[in-house]
Amino acid sequence: MALEINEGNFEELVAKADKPVVLDFWAEWCGPCRMLTPIIEEMHGEFDGKAVIGKVNVDDCNAIATKYGIRNIPTVLFIVNGEVKDKQVGAVPKAKLVEKLNALL
Repeated sequence: MALEINEGNFEELVAKADKPVVLDFWAEWCGPCRMLTPIIEEMHGEFDGKAVIGKVNVDDCNAIATKYGIRNIPTVLFIVNGEVKDKQVGAVPKAKLVEKLNALL
């Protein structure tokens, strides 16, 4: 299961990560977010040890969403050394997210 990122573990799992980080900003009530969930879960397994794959519930972690200026969900951020390197807004095929992550590995 993809990591649940929140204010308590953000610094350790995202800000100090030594691998690329993929953050899926989502909410329970968001239909397109639910479509993206199985893709994020698959990527978590496939990229284990190569990248950190996590989910941020925007309803529970508004401070993180605000920090990154998240206005639409789902939004997936690709972060390296604490800096956003790429972004994908909306539900997209898995291949698109994998392509963006592979470009950072």
